[in-house]
Amino acid sequence: MELIKATLNDAEILWEMQKIAFSELYEKYQDHDTSPANEPLKKMIERLEQDFTYYYFIVSSGDKVGAVRVVDMKNDSPKRVSPIFIMPEFRRKGYARTAMLEAEKLHGEENWELETILEEDGNCRLYESLGYRKTGKYVKINDIMTLVYYRK
Repeated sequence: MELIKATLNDAEILWEMQKIAFSELYEKYQDHDTSPANEPLKKMIERLEQDFTYYYFIVSSGDKVGAVRVVDMKNDSPKRVSPIFIMPEFRRKGYARTAMLEAEKLHGEENWELETILEEDGNCRLYESLGYRKTGKYVKINDIMTLVYYRK
C-alpha cells in the first residue's frame, strides 16, 4: 500500500469516491450539514487549492482503495486528518491504519488531531490503537450522532 499525492486534476474522482465512501454513514446518521457525502464538488476543489492541504490516494496493487486529506500548516499548529475514507469493497483490510501511519511518516509523527463519529466504535478503536486520545470535546450533530475529538 502507498499514498500517492492527488492534484487539482483529481478533484472529480476524489469527490466521487468520497460520496460513495460516506454514503452509508450519511444514510445512517442523516447529518446533512456535516457529511462528506453531501459536499459539493466546489468544496473539494477549494481544498485542493489550499497550499496547506495534501490529498493522497490510498493505493494498493494499482487500485485506489481510498483517500486521506492531511491539513499541515507547516508550523506549530496540529496537523489534521480530515477526512480519511476507504471504499466499501476494500474495508477491514488494514488500509486505513496503514494510511494513517504513512501520513505520519510524511508529515511528522507528533501533534495530530482529528474527529470522528462517537457512535462508530470501529473508528474510535482504530484511532485509539494508533495513539490518539480523546480531548474531552464532543459536538452533538443530531439525536443519533456526536463527533468526538482526538489528539496525538
